Amino acid sequence: MSRYRITGMSCAACQARVEKAVKGVDGVNACSVSLLTNTLKVDGPAAPAAVEAAVRAAGYGICPDDGSGALPTGSETPLLVKRLIVSAVLLTILMILPADDADTPARQMLLAALVMTANGSFFIKGTLALLHGGATMDTLVALGSGCAFGYSVAVLARNDGALYFETAAMIPTLITVGKLLESISKGKTTNALKKLAALAPETAVVLRGGREETVPATEVRPDDVFIVRPGGRIPADGTVLDGESAVDESALTGESLPIDKTAGCSVSAGTLNTSGFIRCRAVRVGESTALAQIVRLVSDAAASKAPLARIADKAAAVFVPVVVVLAALTFAAWLSAGQSVDRSLARAITVLVISCPCALGLATPVAVMVGCGVGARRGILYKTAQALETAGRVQTVVLDKTGTVTTGRPEVTDVLPFGASETELLTAAFAAEQKSEHPLGKAVAAFAKERISEAPALTAFKAFAGSGVSGMAGDKTLYGGNESFIREKAALPDDVAERGRALAAEGKTPLYFAEGGKLLGLIAVADTVRPDARQAVGELKNMGIRVVLLTGDNERTAKAVARTVGIDDVFAEVMPVGKERVVRDLKRSGKVAMVGDGINDAPALTAADAGFAIGAGSDIAIDAADVVLTKSSLTDVPAAVRLSRKVIGNIHENLFWAFFYNALCIPAAAGVFGLTLEPSYGAAAMSLSSLCVCLNALRLNGIDPRDASRDKKAKFSNKPLREEKKMQKRMKIEGMMCPHCEATVKKALEQLDGVEEATVDHKTGTALVVLSADTESKALVKAVEDHDFKVVAVE
Repeated sequence: MSRYRITGMSCAACQARVEKAVKGVDGVNACSVSLLTNTLKVDGPAAPAAVEAAVRAAGYGICPDDGSGALPTGSETPLLVKRLIVSAVLLTILMILPADDADTPARQMLLAALVMTANGSFFIKGTLALLHGGATMDTLVALGSGCAFGYSVAVLARNDGALYFETAAMIPTLITVGKLLESISKGKTTNALKKLAALAPETAVVLRGGREETVPATEVRPDDVFIVRPGGRIPADGTVLDGESAVDESALTGESLPIDKTAGCSVSAGTLNTSGFIRCRAVRVGESTALAQIVRLVSDAAASKAPLARIADKAAAVFVPVVVVLAALTFAAWLSAGQSVDRSLARAITVLVISCPCALGLATPVAVMVGCGVGARRGILYKTAQALETAGRVQTVVLDKTGTVTTGRPEVTDVLPFGASETELLTAAFAAEQKSEHPLGKAVAAFAKERISEAPALTAFKAFAGSGVSGMAGDKTLYGGNESFIREKAALPDDVAERGRALAAEGKTPLYFAEGGKLLGLIAVADTVRPDARQAVGELKNMGIRVVLLTGDNERTAKAVARTVGIDDVFAEVMPVGKERVVRDLKRSGKVAMVGDGINDAPALTAADAGFAIGAGSDIAIDAADVVLTKSSLTDVPAAVRLSRKVIGNIHENLFWAFFYNALCIPAAAGVFGLTLEPSYGAAAMSLSSLCVCLNALRLNGIDPRDASRDKKAKFSNKPLREEKKMQKRMKIEGMMCPHCEATVKKALEQLDGVEEATVDHKTGTALVVLSADTESKALVKAVEDHDFKVVAVE
């Protein structure tokens, strides 16, 4: 995705013109223009030169984004202050000129011309927009002030009629007041983000050649060793080499208490070293640090478009031309009704200057920016404006179990040998699980390692997602896994299986281990529930959101955990590919959010309307998610939904105000309600309209997303979801040698009636077939063997 900065935009009509111009460029798949951040994001292989040419042809400036994050800096404010001071002084002199002085009209003309010159950007931009075939807010201001000035010059020349030099000067002055207030408000809108960006220190102390050197923080490179003394900010993401300290990470994670850091601990750029002296090695620097990525993430979210913005975009595209036509019709209507030219013109000018496309353009982005800033300060990161909006509309939240509802740090609770000694069981378990990356496998390996001096080396290790592991220890094949997996490898007595189910009913996970075809016993592992899980589930349910537990773990364990935290609906023993299918099925009943932390959650996170990644989870899960919870607290899920709902409500208020203001004020200015509004009143109203939108959005800064006291419960059915039971058959197939063979078998099986999905693995020689109808095994066998593969068994 390419990013650019745009200059010269002043209203929603400008935004619409830039978007229309860029969308017409070959190679542009999608684009988004933000009036708030003055940025353009382009998705597609379009040449940058072509994009820049299209924007310039539309009458605006453009340059590539420098990569520092699209942050509006409020740099317009000083210039607007100077313009306003000059305009106000000249306007004051113009208004106090004696009415009975013969030279007063000429002086008024000169002073009005000076005020218009001081605010020449309105006239230059408005004229350029017309020359490029469009019209903007600047066009309305230029037409209103220009018509008043031109008409007054004509009257002065013939010495017959009312003069409107005061109006010609007052319109740009009052609009500048509004622009100044809007600029200040927009600056405050991004304060949280600016404070985040300002956390990065300007300098760093690094060790080079055995000496300490103070260098700009931007010059720190990966593997540099840097020193941070008490009170200093950490310049890069890294690892502590030596020293002890407590680091304040509140700005990044929202965690109020400093975190103790010792050798081996990770540190993040921008965090504050509160006490001790630490020496660290840089791992990620510059734009790769967590701080820089958060700034980029939030600024990108603010620059993206929320679905609600489409309403304003459609209105803005035709707003200014419609207003110009309405002004012309107003002039003609009052002139034909017998009004004088000057009064008819005054009403037309009022129509031009009272209309406010800016309020439409700012209604959504200011609320999104403030909402993203509020979330960022509390460790809730929305990747896009759409994610921010969607989070507030979810009706079902699906929670992964391990590492999400539970801590992901399971411990061994029971060791039950069968037909072997405890030492033999632990030795085999240690060998089988020592290479496992699964949390349960790691817990077993760590437990056994403390009790067994050493385990035999393991070769040919294989991990079967959601099932178990296998490997060779010398000439013996070791297996470890759940009940269904171990039944395929060894005889499992009924009393052993029953004992495992009893442990599962207690919330423990039984893992069975076998050597060859001989069962050695089982080891039970329990994963502790997060302390805030029950509170999080309770808050979600109180907000009218259905909560579902989705896990690959056995059903009894899953239901035990669900009972502990208050979840009614459970989908257990679901393979990774099945998680995605469950999420898609749930989406038929409304918007679904998936919360997960592991690699196996990535497909489900992507399939959900809104994916939430627990911040301590894997990079793949975080990449696949729409919302990242950096504190790894489950209560941040309802907090993210709650904040999103507040932002959506604020956007609705802004859009209502923007449409209501224009719908009421434009007819009033035209005289529909029998009112007579002077152009100066129209200019004042216009200047305040955008300010109201910005100030309303700033109210979001006072929201605490974690405050559940004012939650409004939405209605949902209390009837528990019923899992649609899917028939499954596992096929053992010989002859598959490569991914091409996998694809051939998969296609052959999925073409059969009743086969919903086939997951094929040439390495294990298996195919897991999910059936939506009872399909005979011989039909499955024939489909595979017709392609010259041999089916050994169907279970």
